[in-house]
Amino acid sequence: MQKAIDLTFENLTKIAAFFVLVVLVAIFWILFQEAKPAIEAFGLKFLLNTKWAPNLEIFGGAPAIYGSVVSTIIAMALATPVAIGVAIFLTEIAPKFLKAPTSIAIELLAAIPSIIYGMWGLFFFAPIIRDAFGGSGLGLLTAGIVLAIMILPFMAAITRDSMNTTPDVLKESAYALGATKWDVIKDVVLPYAKAGVIGSIILALGRAIGETMAVTFVMGNVHKIPKSLIEPATSIPVTLANEFTEADGDLYYASLFYLALILFVISFIVIAVAKFYFLKRGSR
Repeated sequence: MQKAIDLTFENLTKIAAFFVLVVLVAIFWILFQEAKPAIEAFGLKFLLNTKWAPNLEIFGGAPAIYGSVVSTIIAMALATPVAIGVAIFLTEIAPKFLKAPTSIAIELLAAIPSIIYGMWGLFFFAPIIRDAFGGSGLGLLTAGIVLAIMILPFMAAITRDSMNTTPDVLKESAYALGATKWDVIKDVVLPYAKAGVIGSIILALGRAIGETMAVTFVMGNVHKIPKSLIEPATSIPVTLANEFTEADGDLYYASLFYLALILFVISFIVIAVAKFYFLKRGSR
């Protein structure tokens, strides 16, 4: 009887894992089929063409690709050190009366819908950027800041939970040998939680690169590669959100699916490389 239960459980888990692969392949296949007219019309030149003119049926994905990549880099550069710092504070430094309310606040921030972050960024950060640097306040810098704030609590919560798994005996042994708090954090806690920290960065990266509503409010939706970070720009999710319902031609429609396919491939490659390379190094 027990053997039959174990076999059934094993088969169910195999089916579940296979189902995930089927969904992944199905998404890619649908995107490819819908994007095929644009792929045949523009080929790989679509990736480098900077002109987006639906009235002339000329479409280039370079500005949207550039905006997606740069805004994500800005967000990760701003959010990663702050998130790790917050996690270290909560696990190793904060007094007990601060840990619970701060942890709850972080989890609440992670649960806020992305559209709320976008509206907040439009009315709060955009004026600050405008007054500090000029321009309209809409652009890659504002989008990167809003993205960073949005993914920060998500990354901090996972990193905190990973650091909390460090056995107390390891830290107590280090203190007994004369290590300072900084030594314990640097040489015990961070190495032990390295895989979890890297995992949180990978998950946050995946969310940032595909975020739509938060950046739609603050990026500007201008199809050009900006000369500076404070100029309006666009990204793949922003373009899809703003123009999908306006696609009145087959080539226009296919070009948007081409952008979606590019975003899918970029996300898959970035996350796959990060997972198999960095996690492999982190486990050493």
